Amino acid sequence: MNTELSGVIASFIITLLIAIPLGKYLAKMFAGERVWTDFMKPLETGIYKLSGISPNQPMDWKQFLKAMLMINSLWLVYGFFVLIYQDKLPLNPDGNPGMTPDLAFNTILSFVANCNLQHYSGESGVTYLTQHFILMFLHFTSAATGIACAVAVFKALRDKTTTDVGNFWNYFVRSVTRLLLPLSIIVALILTFNGTPASYAGKDQFISLQGDTVHVSRGPAAQMIAIKHLGTNGGGWFGANSSHPLENPNYLTNITEIVSQMIVPMAMVLAFGYFIRRKKLGWVIFGVMTIGTLMLMIPSFSSELGGNPAIAKMGVSQSAGAMEGKEVRIGAMATAYWSTLTTVVSTGSVNGMHDSTMPLTGLWQLLAMMINSFFGGCGVGVLNYLIYVIIAVFISGLMVGRTPEFLGHKVEAREVKIAALITLLSPFLILAGTAISAYVFNHYGTADWAVKPSSWLNNPGYHGFSEMLYENTSSNANNGSGFEGLGDNNIFWNVLTGLVIILGRFLPIIGPVAIAGLLAQKKYIPESAGTLKTDTVTFGVMTFAVIIVLNALSYFPALVLGPIAEYFSMLK
Repeated sequence: MNTELSGVIASFIITLLIAIPLGKYLAKMFAGERVWTDFMKPLETGIYKLSGISPNQPMDWKQFLKAMLMINSLWLVYGFFVLIYQDKLPLNPDGNPGMTPDLAFNTILSFVANCNLQHYSGESGVTYLTQHFILMFLHFTSAATGIACAVAVFKALRDKTTTDVGNFWNYFVRSVTRLLLPLSIIVALILTFNGTPASYAGKDQFISLQGDTVHVSRGPAAQMIAIKHLGTNGGGWFGANSSHPLENPNYLTNITEIVSQMIVPMAMVLAFGYFIRRKKLGWVIFGVMTIGTLMLMIPSFSSELGGNPAIAKMGVSQSAGAMEGKEVRIGAMATAYWSTLTTVVSTGSVNGMHDSTMPLTGLWQLLAMMINSFFGGCGVGVLNYLIYVIIAVFISGLMVGRTPEFLGHKVEAREVKIAALITLLSPFLILAGTAISAYVFNHYGTADWAVKPSSWLNNPGYHGFSEMLYENTSSNANNGSGFEGLGDNNIFWNVLTGLVIILGRFLPIIGPVAIAGLLAQKKYIPESAGTLKTDTVTFGVMTFAVIIVLNALSYFPALVLGPIAEYFSMLK
């Protein structure tokens, strides 16, 4: 256990040591200051000329969102048809079939939205061509979309009075060429030299220790696995994701992958403070997010290391913790650490099976995705946190009898209404989706149109409810992990989660960008003795309280029906 704890602490320290200078670099790079990656300018200029783009053209928040939505819509159409006809295209050495329309609908929405929910197995569901030129391509573009939108908010909040939030294409291209691509090359090399496949060869076979002939899928996996984590995407090359021995060969690659999925979300929080020239505010937000993450992580450690009470009653020793669904070579603590961070930052990759974790661990995983603002995905974590900040500013203003202000701009009814709508959106999508799922399961259990809902759940009861709640929560949070006891590759789940994914992705991006754009247009108000300080520990605590209260009120009843009820029934 001491070795596992040392590995967890080392992983966090390494992440922090990379994230701090990376945050400073991102602030300078997006502000247009000179940085060491300026040698990428000729490549970027070539991209702009080829695309007919003017990267320095000012955009207001509406033009910015129009450009973002337009290009993402194009990728939706392009990817949908390629996935359906992938069996007729090259780079398919294993002869994998094309996707059904409902599965292609779900998959392309999922990858465009940075969710990467996979209702297929990577070895048999997609080809090398679609893995690379659709899914891995979208790993880069979906992450860059979130980062670009976050930088637009940064600029709007930094400038005193402006309508210009920056150029979407400029931020988007730089996110790829100067951040995601260089880091991906480094991570991919580490994975390749540790045994992750990186060739275009088809399946190989070997004789197992039991004498069985085993056919193992290969392919250029290392390249995709690198950006899957750096972009907080999570879509794995293999069906078992990072619990697969070729996707995550050893403890070094395990640390590399967990560090990779945290550094950009952490760096973006710090970059916010440096970019708007309020470093203290950035560190306050970082502190709130870190404390929130630890409050989810530490109980998960306790739950997993404590073992399963049902097994303990049988007199079986569980000195290594609850090992069902865990990798023996990685251990229960490292898996609990991964499961917390992968749900906190919306990556959704797994190095153990979340469906096999203890009930209370499942509770913390669900809550991390429901909150979805403790670091969060690339860029969007900061956007989600901004919504809570606006509500905290509004409540604080009411408490002291002043017009709410944030960074020199009055927060008025329009901004508060947008924030309130975005705050209500997630509970609506999650709870409505779960209610519809439970209704269909109970009333149409043998219906063929949904591939017999009675076959959805391997574990009906409290855990079955948790599986459906988790699927909807993961879809809304653009996470993509799942309680895989749920049979989800059917028309019902493909359509339902596809709709939840697309609404849960783009409306929470549109809202903060609109709020920042509206605030930036207002007259700047210099700070005075009566100005509410937002870069203090007190305001950080206030924001944290708003996050906890709003999410507790929204989700506690559903959590009681799922993981909490399962926990008490297990004790009984």
